[in-house]
Amino acid sequence: MMILIFVENQKKSRDFYKEVLDMEPFMDVPGITEFKLADNMLLGIMPSEGLKNMMDLKAIKHWEEGSTPKCQIYLPVDEPDEYYKRAIKAGGKGIMEGKPTPWGGYICYCMDLDGNLLAFAR
Repeated sequence: MMILIFVENQKKSRDFYKEVLDMEPFMDVPGITEFKLADNMLLGIMPSEGLKNMMDLKAIKHWEEGSTPKCQIYLPVDEPDEYYKRAIKAGGKGIMEGKPTPWGGYICYCMDLDGNLLAFAR
């Protein structure tokens, strides 16, 4: 399975996720960067212009603050606060610092450089 996000700048987003995930990409070529999150899970980063080959761009609107995000990436991790701090340090925007969930977990929310919502949870 792959989570695929569309970004304005592949290099900047690659560097952001390298810092946040504390890992090197599994693949990094013009048009796609992939991080192997688990044996069966990849995070793919594709420049927005790559959509031209897949669909009508007139139908796509970039998320503006206050509206619905393009996607949420839910990442189960051992130390959500550490990932949250790295995301902010890498240029992300803090949405909600870590707090307990009603189901007994713990979660933090932030946005990446292109307005994708990130949830770090345990």
